[in-house]
Amino acid sequence: MTTQLLDRHGARVRPMQRLVGDLAISRARVHEFCGPARRVLAMFLMAHCQGPVIWIHPGWRPERLYPDGMCEFVEPGRMIFARTRRPEDLLWSMEETLRSGAVPLVVVDLIEPPPLTPVRRQHLAAETGSEAAAELGIDPPLGILLTPGRGGAPGIETRWHMAYAPHDRWRLDRLRSRMEPPAGWILRRGHDGIEIEGRAAD
Repeated sequence: MTTQLLDRHGARVRPMQRLVGDLAISRARVHEFCGPARRVLAMFLMAHCQGPVIWIHPGWRPERLYPDGMCEFVEPGRMIFARTRRPEDLLWSMEETLRSGAVPLVVVDLIEPPPLTPVRRQHLAAETGSEAAAELGIDPPLGILLTPGRGGAPGIETRWHMAYAPHDRWRLDRLRSRMEPPAGWILRRGHDGIEIEGRAAD
C-alpha cells in the first residue's frame, strides 16, 4: 500500500503509479489518455496496478472491449464494465467511484474532452477517495479519461497520446504535465512485457 508523505517544505507528495518502463503518473489525480491506441495504453497501466478496475463506457455506442483481445495485456477477470445510458452519466459514474475509494483504477471512455469544472470535480473526488482507500488498506484511486484525437481536457494532471507504430510498436507522447516537459518514446514488446525502446524523434 502507498502512503501519503510530505516533502521538506511540507507539501504533499502523492504516491506514484508505474505506467510503462520508468514512466509513472501520480495517484489521487485524474489523467488523460488520447490517440488511436489510448485503450491499449490504459491496459498497459492496468498491468502494473493491483485489484479490480472499473471501466465506464457509453452504452449507446457499438465499441466494446473483448476478453480475447485484452488477455494479451491484462487479466480480463479484473474488469468491471459499467455501461451508461446518457452522456452526463459517464463523468457522474466516475466521480462517485473515485469518491468511494473502493477500487484503485477508474477508466472512463468519453466521446469528447470534458470542460474544466467536471475535471476539477474528478480531482476532488479522487482526493476524498484517498482517505477512504487508506481505511480499506488499498492504493489511492487513480482516474483515467480516454478521449479521441489529441485530447484537450483542461485541468488534467497529465495528458498522454499513444498511436500505433510499425513493427508491432507504439509511439507514446507526453503532451502535457504539471511537472515535466513534453516528450516522446517508442514502446515495444519485451521479455517482461511492454518496455521503452528509446526516445521518439520529433
